[in-house]
Amino acid sequence: MTDAASIIIPASNEAALIGPCLEALLASQGVAAARIVVVANGCTDATAETARAYAPAARKRGWELLVEELARGHKPGALNAGDARAGPGARIYLDADVIVHAELIRALCDLLATDTPRYASGIVRIPEPASRISRAYARIYRQVPFLTTGVPGCGLFAVNAPGRARWGAFPDIIADDTFVRLHFRPEERALAPIAYEWPVVEGWAALLRVRRRQNAGVREIAAKYPELLANDDKPPFPKTLALKLALTDPAGFATYAAIGLLARGGRGAGAGWSRGR
Repeated sequence: MTDAASIIIPASNEAALIGPCLEALLASQGVAAARIVVVANGCTDATAETARAYAPAARKRGWELLVEELARGHKPGALNAGDARAGPGARIYLDADVIVHAELIRALCDLLATDTPRYASGIVRIPEPASRISRAYARIYRQVPFLTTGVPGCGLFAVNAPGRARWGAFPDIIADDTFVRLHFRPEERALAPIAYEWPVVEGWAALLRVRRRQNAGVREIAAKYPELLANDDKPPFPKTLALKLALTDPAGFATYAAIGLLARGGRGAGAGWSRGR
């Protein structure tokens, strides 16, 4: 059995999603103990109450579930509040819409059980979206090199204690996941061969909004933390792959390309919370 780390979940108006997320976590296998910290920030729904309802189930299996409430909807602030309630050792950060496989938490803890700094995540799986536009987008997004190689850490990333010591508080930035990933060289990142589900947003407007935000986050990292770019191993999108996808799935490729092109011309949102799901 593995003694797990703290699992930090920032959640803003996620009452519909936090339940399935926690149910999946509490079904984890081979994990003797864990502390889950749900940070309900800026919520106007029942996110906090829904999360607290899972505390008895957590206690029954020897886990601890804490719920912190913040008035402001702000993901970096939520991450910092979660860190303040975390226990010693490794930390796993995940979005409230992520569904983990039963063996993933144990695998992450095993990868992080080292005295050297390490970053870890699992294999990203994008479930089938409900809307036609998002289904078309997802068909291509699942095949981009960034998701199929390396350790992207979309929606879920984990670090051990020596790795967490590489930065202090989460800064007021958009791309917290990129900020953390780039604190580690490629050889310091480890991929657990176990999947988790990370959905894309639904609908054209939400896809465009999120893509613009992603672009703004990348630009912000480059402007504020240029030294981190030395650790960036994001693979290019080969023209041969683009041609293949355009020929085999013209509708999907057209949707993905259009979102990408239009997103370049728009301004991203600020560092406040904005999931768009």
